[in-house]
Amino acid sequence: MDIDIDFRPDFDPLKYFPTAVRASVVENGELKKHPAGAYLQHMPKDGITGLAAIPYKQAEEMGYFKIDFLHINLLAVFDNKAEIRALIKIEPDWSMLEDHEIVKKLFQIHSHFDIVSRVHPQSIIEVADIMAMIRPAKRPLLDSYIKDRDSVRKHLYTETKKYYFKRGHALAYSHNIVLQLHLIKAGII
Repeated sequence: MDIDIDFRPDFDPLKYFPTAVRASVVENGELKKHPAGAYLQHMPKDGITGLAAIPYKQAEEMGYFKIDFLHINLLAVFDNKAEIRALIKIEPDWSMLEDHEIVKKLFQIHSHFDIVSRVHPQSIIEVADIMAMIRPAKRPLLDSYIKDRDSVRKHLYTETKKYYFKRGHALAYSHNIVLQLHLIKAGII
């Protein structure tokens, strides 16, 4: 099991958690640094790399708990949470999502204009639904969703064997898109 937490790009978890151990992954037979993961509990370290001696997939099977400290560039624009909260409360110009050049700049959905243009989202919920439908397990629901969003929505977030997106993640990421739309409109990004 792991948990994802979003941070500014300059956040270094080892500065705040000096005993944390960076997670590892095996690539081409070598132990490499996981892009974002760390363990805050005791984890054996590899004597050469200083990384977790147990690659993250095996560590999860053994009951270790990885935290992914995700660096979100968008957060560097803001000085504090109050600025983010204030901007989130303002309805964005949803028509901006009809512009392919704008969508190309957006978090997670930048290469999915085909889906965005069919859905024509007008709410954070509908952007979250797009987040779910860009995952392979839920993509086949697009046509049904276009016909009846409310009845299909519950199926977008049900667990499958293929990669799917939890509703909470989709909603959180959708808030990032709302922030980006406001910043693009203001000419900040």
